[in-house]
Amino acid sequence: MPSLREEIKQTRPFKSLYEETLLNVVRTSEVLSARTEDALKEHGVTGTQYNVLRILRGAGPAGLACGAIGERMLTRESDMTRLIDRMLALKLVERSRHEGDRRVVVTTLTEKGKQLLTTLDPVVKGVQRQLLGHMEEASLKQLIELLEQARESRTED
Repeated sequence: MPSLREEIKQTRPFKSLYEETLLNVVRTSEVLSARTEDALKEHGVTGTQYNVLRILRGAGPAGLACGAIGERMLTRESDMTRLIDRMLALKLVERSRHEGDRRVVVTTLTEKGKQLLTTLDPVVKGVQRQLLGHMEEASLKQLIELLEQARESRTED
């Protein structure tokens, strides 16, 4: 397996271990995301749209307001309203006014959105196994722990 320096054809050493670590995380994320996106594209959705569908499935029939969906996203989405609009056009979600507060617009899955998730579940599971199946369970757990540590905020400088 080539090192990141070899992979990106960098001739000079990294400036620091921090730089090399961050660039490895970014590169790995990009590789894994691209393969997942390719599998989803065959079914007419993006990774971001799939994330919204999963979030709404988890929310159940009550659905969620746009802001609550945004808080649960894996990646930041600059315009949730536009993303939801595109999913409305695909008939994957629907909007309605909240019964208790008419100012709140709630998004829920349509039957078509639920069916698409049922189709995508084994596809995504297969991609996950293809991408990470070569790693032992203990290694995966260690990787999760290390990534969670990396996301911890540090306020000291």
